[in-house]
Amino acid sequence: MATLEWSDELALDMAAMDDTHQEFVDLLAVVEEAPDAELPAAWRALVEHTDGHFGQEDRWMVSTGFAPDNCHSLQHRVVLQIMREGAERGAQGELHVIRGMAAELVTWFTHHAQTMDAALAKHLQDVNFDPASGVVYLPQSLPQAPIHGCGGACSTGDDHVEQQTRTEQVASSL
Repeated sequence: MATLEWSDELALDMAAMDDTHQEFVDLLAVVEEAPDAELPAAWRALVEHTDGHFGQEDRWMVSTGFAPDNCHSLQHRVVLQIMREGAERGAQGELHVIRGMAAELVTWFTHHAQTMDAALAKHLQDVNFDPASGVVYLPQSLPQAPIHGCGGACSTGDDHVEQQTRTEQVASSL
């Protein structure tokens, strides 16, 4: 199984996002290394973290001009639902499900961070968004219309349909 380790390749030059991502990577490593007796609890901790992690990013997106149904947030909802289902199955003793999901998350998270989250970080920097206060210091830089795409302020509504299809394909592989 490929283990995910924090590296400069995952860093997005946005401390609040990088800290949360590093915590995700650390919790995923705990899951990967957990003996069977500790696996369900380790997975629940990862799911709980991911719920807060995705919720935080989703709030940032809505605060800076993304449509509530943008494909980045949609991917968050799909992945989190699958992770919750893994927790339920793990609680029933199906530990192989959690181990399989953990392995898939290594690939998924790397891609997600380097694409969707990288675009989100750039967007937040472009509008001079302060994650601690939620203040946008360059409101004139906010998009004129809600962003439906997967992270870039240049995404159009048409991008939403194409990315939703990709999101569903990713979800089915988890």
